[in-house]
Formats: sequence, structure tokens, C-alpha cells
Amino acid sequence: MNSTNIFSNQTALITGASRGIGKSIALQLAQTGLEVVVNYSNSQEKAEEVVQTIKGAGGKAYSVQANVSDESEVDRLIKTITSQSGKVDILVNNAGITKDGLLMRMKTEDWQSVIDLNLSGVFLCTRAISRLMLKQKSGRIVNITSVVGLMGNAGQGNYAAAKAGVIGLTKSTAKEFASRGITVNAVAPGFITTDMTKDLDAQNILAAIPLGCFGTPEQVAGAVKFLATDPAAAYITGQVIQVDGGMVMS
Repeated sequence: MNSTNIFSNQTALITGASRGIGKSIALQLAQTGLEVVVNYSNSQEKAEEVVQTIKGAGGKAYSVQANVSDESEVDRLIKTITSQSGKVDILVNNAGITKDGLLMRMKTEDWQSVIDLNLSGVFLCTRAISRLMLKQKSGRIVNITSVVGLMGNAGQGNYAAAKAGVIGLTKSTAKEFASRGITVNAVAPGFITTDMTKDLDAQNILAAIPLGCFGTPEQVAGAVKFLATDPAAAYITGQVIQVDGGMVMS
């Protein structure tokens, strides 16, 4: 991989990085020379495939299992990383799930599990990592939200609420951490070709996308890579970058 000296001693944690958008983020960040921590909850085999892909290209990576909606597991995750890497310079909060259903029929556990992982998981990881970054007086945090958090979507009340919450949390933490040299931004994907979108009604969705096509995980990862590593992004904080083909224009 084409590494640069600036990142050769830095570490990035990507949650939910065993597949889809998280995997693409891990692969692109590894290309900069960063040591990449591939977090996963259940897919150990897929996480190790990501690690081996990075190592096979000359990069540095290892995987750590943790359910980031569980406070004790997040604490263990951070302790594991600090003992192995010493610090965390970049955090990408990507882990998420969907459990769709119309609100009047939605089970309480389906509401809560989506909120717990997609929103509380971001809070727990950010709080844990911020303690390290505040001491370092540097760091970049990128949260993966969604255009659904901006516009809502029938049948996704839990997901939309969680992703809207991530936007509010992003802006609040950006204001709290700015004086210590830490930037916090969000990337809001639109409809991206992943396992989570493979069963959707493509024809109706494409009609609502001005560019007329789904995005790719690599395109989302490119936006994350810019916010997490590019020197030009050092003066950007509290922002939401939409990667949605023009679907939501404010």
C-alpha cells in the first residue's frame, strides 16, 4: 500500500468494519499507512478477511470483537486497542442495523435495539475515545449517519430517529471538542449498493435520485477518508457531508 509518513504511527478504529461501507472505509484508510482496527460484533471470519486483505497489500491491521451498544464491551475494546496500539487517532462510528416496520406495528425491542446500536453505540465509543483524544489534544471522529436521518422514511422510524440523533450528537460533540484540536463530522450516505439495500425497490428509489444511480461503498469511504485524514479537512467540524446522488438538497 502507498503509505505516508504522517500516518505511519497512527491508529484508526472503524466500528462494524467486517463488510459493506465499514469494510471499504477500513481498506481506504489502510492505504494511507494508518494502522486499522477492524471492529466486528459477530462476523469474525469476514473481519479477518478484511485484516488479511490489508496485510496482503502491505498495510497494518487487526480485528477486535465488541458489541458497541454494550458499555462494558466498549470499555474492553478500548483497553485492547490501547494495550496493543497505545492510542487512537481516528474513530469512525459506522456500526449499525435496520429493523424496519410501520410504527404502529413496531415491536419495542426492534425500536430499542436500533437506537442502542445506531445511536447509543456512537455515544459510548465517542465518550471512551474522547478521553484519549483530549489528552492527545488531537483526533478526528467521523460518524456515519444517513439521509434518512435528514428526511425520514416510512417504515424506518427507529432508524431515522437514531440517525437524526447521530447528527445532533455530531454537532454537540464538535462544539465540545473543538478547543482541544478534535474535529467531529458526519457522513450521510443515500442509497448505497450493500447487503442492507439489495432487497429494496430500485426502480422507485432511482426516480428520486437526480444522478439516477445507487452509490458505492467506496464513494462513501472516500468522503470518510477525506474528513479523517486530509489536511484540508482540519478546518471542518460539525458538518454533515451527504453522499446521496443529490437525493436530499437543503
